[in-house]
Parts: sequence; structure tokens; C-alpha cells
Amino acid sequence: MAGLFRVATRHHGPAPHESYDEVAEASAAMVIGAYSSSFGAASRLLAPPVRAHVRNIYALVRVADEIVDAPRPGQTALERAVQLDTLREETLAAIDAGHSSNLVVHAFARTAATCGIGADLVTPFFDSMHRDLEPVEHDHESFAAYVYGSAEVVGLMCLRAFLVDEPDAVALQEACVDGARRLGAGFQKVNFLRDLAEDDALLGRSYFPGIVAARLTDEQRDRLLDDVDADLAAAAAVIGLLPLGSRVAVCAAHDLFAELSARLRSTPAEELRRRRVRVPGPVKARLVTGAYLRRGRPRAVERSAS
Repeated sequence: MAGLFRVATRHHGPAPHESYDEVAEASAAMVIGAYSSSFGAASRLLAPPVRAHVRNIYALVRVADEIVDAPRPGQTALERAVQLDTLREETLAAIDAGHSSNLVVHAFARTAATCGIGADLVTPFFDSMHRDLEPVEHDHESFAAYVYGSAEVVGLMCLRAFLVDEPDAVALQEACVDGARRLGAGFQKVNFLRDLAEDDALLGRSYFPGIVAARLTDEQRDRLLDDVDADLAAAAAVIGLLPLGSRVAVCAAHDLFAELSARLRSTPAEELRRRRVRVPGPVKARLVTGAYLRRGRPRAVERSAS
């Protein structure tokens, strides 16, 4: 009887590998849901197939980030480096083979195969993650390389997911590639400024070249945010080229970080050295609703908090 049941299940239900694929994608979605409420809200605006791909990308990014930023008690930098290298090797091997015993890596590999994501984007990402294992003081060159690997390549991965089913994907990707990079860079720089106190006090990191967290001035804050706003403006210029199934979600994310930039600009530098600026829940909801009603047309970057 049990044997007959197994045969019937295999005949009428999904193939075993398809069930594994579904479990892998559910695992990636669980990772994102547990770690990022803001991302979860924005990703729900994506069309279903794209939503799964973007979740798969961000789940891998999140796992790597946790290796770097949330070590187990007593874990050394060397042990984390080995763990990060293992994840890198698993990811690159899964891209080649098309499968992995690590569920999050397997989900990412399926997205990579569908969307055309390869080692050219994965390797710079893991290189940047490695730079966070030990305190480092960046110069302009190393900062640019770090931001490219930690954020811009993620924007490029997502861009490939947004355009995967578009008939003119190659032309659209060429038109949007700079905007995708600039959006990722803008998001990352905002997070650096928001986390200035924590990165300095707890992690010993100083990302912005020439900026000492304990002596941040209003003038320095504004100069950093001018750069962020330029990134966001460059990204906004191409969001309208994206398919509607992705455009609204990207617009909502853009507007959320534009709001953060405005709130950071209106917060005295002395306070930024002590606390993390946030966007209240009702304001997030308003921004998401506004992006939906505007059909994915980003709002203008503001100079003060609304």
C-alpha cells in the first residue's frame, strides 16, 4: 500500500526536484520576512515571478551579511572568513551545477540561471563582504570598490530579474544599468550614515573616506547627502523604463530612501552620532501608497523631512 501511494504521488504530484525548488524559495522568503519589514513591504508590489527572484537574491545577501555582522559568541574573524569562503564556493558551484544542498543557495542559483547572473556579479559581492571582517579605513578608491561589490552589483542582479521576460531586455538593461548601480549605491550610503554610531562603536568601521564618526559636522553630513541625492536622482530618471510589474516596487524603495535622506539632512550631526534615524510606519505606508498611485513615478528628492 505504501509503495502504491509513493507511485501515485510521483505520478500525479510535482516531481521531487520541483518540491525541493519550492521549499528552497519558501526558505528564501522566510529569511527576508524575518529580517526586513521594509523590504518585505516593497517586494510585495513586485509581480509574482520577479518577486521570487528578488527575494532569492536578497536572501543570499542577507545570509552573507549575517556571517559578517552577527558572529556566533567566541567566533573569530578567521572562522567567519572560512564560513564566508564556504558560502562563496557553494554559490559559485551551484550556479555551475544548477542545484545546492543549501536551500538559500539553491534558490539563488535557480534565479541566477533564469536571469543570467554569474560570477561577474557574485565575486565582487563576496569580496566586499570580506572587507568587513576586519576594521578598515577606506580611501576614495577602496570605498568605491566596496560600494560596487556590496550594493551596486545587487542592483544589477535585481535589474536582470526585473527584465528577465522582456523582449527588449538587452536594450533596457543597457539603458538602466547606470541607474541600477546608482540606486544601490544611494541605498548603501544612506545606511552607512544611519548606522554611523553603531558601525563606529560596535564594529570599528569607518566607511566614508575622511569622515570621523565622533566628529561628524553638519557640513560633512550635507556633503554626503548631496552625493546620495545625486544617486537617487540618477536612478529616478530610469525607473520609468522598468516594466510596470517592477516599477512600482522600485519607486516605493526609492521614495523610502529619499525620505530617509531628507530626515537625515534635517537631523543635527551630533544626534546622528548617537541615534539611528528611522521612517515611521505610517509614513512608510503613505510612501508605498503614493508610489502605487503614481504608477511607479518617483517623487522629487526633498531637502527636508516631510
